[in-house]
Amino acid sequence: MTEFRLSNGAYRLRRVVARAAVAVGLAMCLAATSACSDSSGNGGGEGSGAAGQQGGQQAPVQVGVVTIEPQPVSITAAVAGRVVAFQTAQVRPQVGGLITERLFEEGADVEKGEILYKLDDRSYQAQVASAEATLQKNQAALASAQLQYERYQDLTDSNVISQSDRDAALSTFRQAEADVAVAEAALETAKLNLDYTSIEAPISGRIGTDPADAGNLVTADQTEALATIRQIDPVYVDLTESSGNLMKFRDQIRQGGVRALVGPENPGKAVVRIRFADGSTYPQTGTIDAADQFVSETTSSFTVRTQFPNPEDTLLPGMYVRGTIQLAIDESGFLLPQRGVSRNARGEPTAMFVTDDGTVEERVLEVSTDIGNDWWVTKGVSAGDRLVVDGLQKVRAGARVTPVAVTIDDQGLVQAVDASDAPATTTGGKGEGTPGGGSAAADDTAPAASAAGTAEAEGAQAESPASVGDASATEPGAGDASAESRGPKSSSGTKSSGADGGAANGAGE
Repeated sequence: MTEFRLSNGAYRLRRVVARAAVAVGLAMCLAATSACSDSSGNGGGEGSGAAGQQGGQQAPVQVGVVTIEPQPVSITAAVAGRVVAFQTAQVRPQVGGLITERLFEEGADVEKGEILYKLDDRSYQAQVASAEATLQKNQAALASAQLQYERYQDLTDSNVISQSDRDAALSTFRQAEADVAVAEAALETAKLNLDYTSIEAPISGRIGTDPADAGNLVTADQTEALATIRQIDPVYVDLTESSGNLMKFRDQIRQGGVRALVGPENPGKAVVRIRFADGSTYPQTGTIDAADQFVSETTSSFTVRTQFPNPEDTLLPGMYVRGTIQLAIDESGFLLPQRGVSRNARGEPTAMFVTDDGTVEERVLEVSTDIGNDWWVTKGVSAGDRLVVDGLQKVRAGARVTPVAVTIDDQGLVQAVDASDAPATTTGGKGEGTPGGGSAAADDTAPAASAAGTAEAEGAQAESPASVGDASATEPGAGDASAESRGPKSSSGTKSSGADGGAANGAGE
């Protein structure tokens, strides 16, 4: 019994000792965990303070601007058209016969009156000879009738013959005169038919490449032409314009502010230029020759006929071209680059402008038409306004910005006025370089890098308490990255370097 009590007491003592050991171990673990948390909290606080300091000292976003000034604006209309020959003549025979000879080369230039074909003229020569003989016969009969009438007239005065005989002689004489006139006309017709056996060019121009060859039989009333001649210097260009654009242009003229260059009161003032289907421009300018006075019922369009010189035969009939007609001039117009104008949710054209206090202002514009790479704006802009044309994706209305003067070349590319003051910029896509573009990249990258660094630091602290000292050692590096991000901005993005430094420090933690 005593032995049992001793064993039971020893057992209880061991349990108490084991519990005390577990309590001491738990206390040590809790102390270590608390130390790690304090160290981690201090590091995180310093990092957050650096990030806050960096965000608080961030400079305004740089944007590229152009200053808008009034200038003479030529109001034009871009229309499609076709080249038409100045004159066109289809060569057809006026008499029938067999073609004996062709006297021109296909596709060659011919002059008016030049002989193109010769027909077999033997039958026509015979007709001329027959007509001449008939004329001579009738002329002889006329002479006899004239003598007979003169004799009867003398005898009638002497009362030798009756008055009726005298009238009959007069009638025979006049019939003979008519027969001579008919014979003369028949001879003239025969000579003309003989001349028609030599087919001449009715106009000067270039003859086609599908003529009739020698040996073909032709007739005077055939529908198929032997050849076609086209005069192509100068040439017409028929341009087609919609009636809606015509009404819009008339409204602009009535509202005033523009000076018209077309119409009966302004003959020859409008300048017309054309471009070919491949985009190249014809060097010569044309003038408006005439315009239709009606609108097509099927297409609701009308035709404007223009005339162009064509000394080198560059323009060929049937060629498709794009024409630009100078309609009017706005002496004090405003042209805004198209890349600086967008549309709002209601479809209205809008643009961003930088005010005098350096903030962005959004305005609704009234756009009339496009001219090249610009919009002709009639309302919503005034002289001296600074239009944002680069960096639009980084700003909104009311934001403070740093305007940088830029220019836009003929290809629509933005170029800095002073390369040392503004970052280089290009156009196109998400990779577009803009003024302050590097800063925007840094702003997006730095928060992500800071978060990644914090997560990695916490993971390192959970693995070993020794990482606390390492994290503390890296704090000056984070401060350097923050100071570096406060330096001048460049097109490559200085703040991106600061973000990378923060990520590296976080990894070290």
